[in-house]
Amino acid sequence: MIESMLAKSREHEKRLHEQEDGTGDLVGRWLGLEGFRVYGLSPTQLVIGSIATASAAIAAASYFYRRHMYSPYEKMFGSSSSSPFNAKPGGLFGSASPAAALTTTQSQSPDDILVDGSPDDTVQVLRFSPPTSEKVLLAAGAWDGTIRVWLVNDNGQCEGKAQQSIPAPILDIEWTDDGARLFIAAADKDVRLWDLASNQVAVVGAHDGPVKTCHWINGNNYQCLMTGSYDKSLRFWDMRQLPKQTMMLKLDLPERVYCADVVYPMAAVGLASKKIFIYNLEGGPQFVKEIESQLKYQLRCLSIFRNKDNQPCGFAIGSIEGRVGVQMVETSNTKETFTFKCHRSAELVNGYQEIFAVNDITFHPQHGTLITCGSDGRYSMWDKDARTKLKTSEAHPLPITCVHVHASGTILAYAMGYDWSKGHEGNAQQGSKIVLHKCLEDMRPRSKKT
Repeated sequence: MIESMLAKSREHEKRLHEQEDGTGDLVGRWLGLEGFRVYGLSPTQLVIGSIATASAAIAAASYFYRRHMYSPYEKMFGSSSSSPFNAKPGGLFGSASPAAALTTTQSQSPDDILVDGSPDDTVQVLRFSPPTSEKVLLAAGAWDGTIRVWLVNDNGQCEGKAQQSIPAPILDIEWTDDGARLFIAAADKDVRLWDLASNQVAVVGAHDGPVKTCHWINGNNYQCLMTGSYDKSLRFWDMRQLPKQTMMLKLDLPERVYCADVVYPMAAVGLASKKIFIYNLEGGPQFVKEIESQLKYQLRCLSIFRNKDNQPCGFAIGSIEGRVGVQMVETSNTKETFTFKCHRSAELVNGYQEIFAVNDITFHPQHGTLITCGSDGRYSMWDKDARTKLKTSEAHPLPITCVHVHASGTILAYAMGYDWSKGHEGNAQQGSKIVLHKCLEDMRPRSKKT
């Protein structure tokens, strides 16, 4: 398979050399590799090389595959036909308005609703607006550098409201408290702020490597943006002096940031070394402890959960090995820390079980149950306290790359798209799909038998 990939790459070598448009240097800058050039080197070779585990590398590969290999003359940010402004609303809760219901080949759930105007490339991150915002908005950031926002009405209808583009794959996004602006973390090392009202985008921070995570911190006596990067640092940005870039604090780390989460006053940061750094944000970021992951393979995602008093107390992490770890930050009871297998084939394939990456994890805001999604094209819902699986979806035709649950706990959004887990030849060029699913009852813990 690899030989076939490399052969396909060499077929494009001459054309890529002839184009000489500086994209080689650009990829090098995205990946933080000094003097790195990729003329004649296919995105597939990047993915299967020494940086195969880096999300930024995969995103860059997809970006340049679309630009140089799939259609060199295609516009970077897609055609107007995919614009959400031209999309018809889709009903989620049985509205009389036309709904973009999925066919059985796309999903086995008849209630799942396809959101019109999805990006042409893979969606890296989905985020519902915070509960303090006046409206329910859904934002999606993709590897083609586009970020889209839909309005989700009370009856479940989705309507495209805004769209912006930046010249780099998007790796993370985060809403401000009022739902009026979005922070954007990108592979070109910049952190941006998009004001939806004016439709203006400004650079508000920068790293020395791709920016993998961004989280808004609304503290008791301060507010700031926390960003994590492949440059092995956490940086905290003061947004009160815009457009001036003001870095309040820089924390050097021993390895690259692969995943992170913030539930005030706790921040958890997962590193390439499979270590998790815990911070107390009360009064300013303070290092608390370093936790060794129970997982043997690369971390892909992390999500903090709360205790019965609604205080952050632990986190769940997912790895590329189809396994999730549940870890309490402060506990003397080792039984509260455990791992479980997920996103694996039920049947053996050629005598082996297929194992897929856990791409994202999120917790239900009311029930405290969690949902995972994976490269096997399924999402699964779990009760970590009872250590039981609540539900697994039918297999979708594409990997599920990210999930998010609205603060009301009623709507789950998930995105399907190719994640390069099967290399160049596995890319069916199907674009991406964003789907809404009613999840309140699905994620409710089962009653204990008396």
